[in-house]
Formats: sequence, C-alpha cells, structure tokens
Amino acid sequence: MANLELTGRLNRKLPVQSGVSARGEWSKQEFVLDFQDGNYPATACFNVWGEDKVKELERFQIGDDIKVTFRINSREFNGKWYTDLRAWRIEYAAAEAQQPAAAAASTYSPTPQQPSAAAPYQGNVPAGFAPTAPAPPVAPSGYDEADGSSDDLPF
Repeated sequence: MANLELTGRLNRKLPVQSGVSARGEWSKQEFVLDFQDGNYPATACFNVWGEDKVKELERFQIGDDIKVTFRINSREFNGKWYTDLRAWRIEYAAAEAQQPAAAAASTYSPTPQQPSAAAPYQGNVPAGFAPTAPAPPVAPSGYDEADGSSDDLPF
C-alpha cells in the first residue's frame, strides 16, 4: 500500500497505552492532528506503535506544525470494522519548508510578496510564500504590436 503524508498542527497527545500480548510487551500512543482539507479545517487521530515511536513522539509539543507519514490499516473484530492511521514517520513541517525556500531564493521576483495575516490557507505552500502571478499573454505569431497588424501567413 502507498504511504500517505499529511501536514498539520499537533492538537493533542493522548496517554500512552501499554500491555502484554502473546508476542510480548507493547506500547502505543495516539495523537490528534488539525489540518486544512481544501477550504475546511479537519482533524485526524493517528497512532504510533512501539516504545521507540512513542519516545519519538515525545519530542513534539502541542501546537507544533508537523508532517506525518502514515499507512491506513483496517481490521474486523466481532463484526465491527476498525481503521487505524498508523504513523511511521513524524517530522517538523519547517524542515519541509526550508527546501522550497532555497529554490525560491533563486527565482527572480521584482516585488517581494508578504503574506497577509488574513490570507487563506494555500495547500502545501509554506508560510510566508505567496503564489506567483500567471504569465502574461503572448502575442500570436506574426502580430506586430507597434501598428496592430497581422500578416496571416502560416510561416
């Protein structure tokens, strides 16, 4: 199955759950991520399994912008289906924003664009970056802007 990624703000970390199964000791922790789904805010609950992943989640604080790489897993128990969003990689979203920033530094922009405090969420565009304006229309081949004439020849 394909891995999925979602970037959002860490809203809540639920208590660590642990126990013993036939395979040995286990631990898991769930966390809630707020993100934008188009024009609407959305929330998803993820989980991490294993002591190492639970410790990795400890380094993130409520309010941090993070990118979660996860898999979807569903299972049936007593006629009811349960779906998990199992996170296997969590990283700060700021690390993702640094790469486009380096690419944007090499792009010419005649006027710097400052983000508006009321600017709507723009998908995966990092904070502080505004979309570029569309390219100006190109005059048709054979068109002379000076006098507005066209020679209508196909070559």
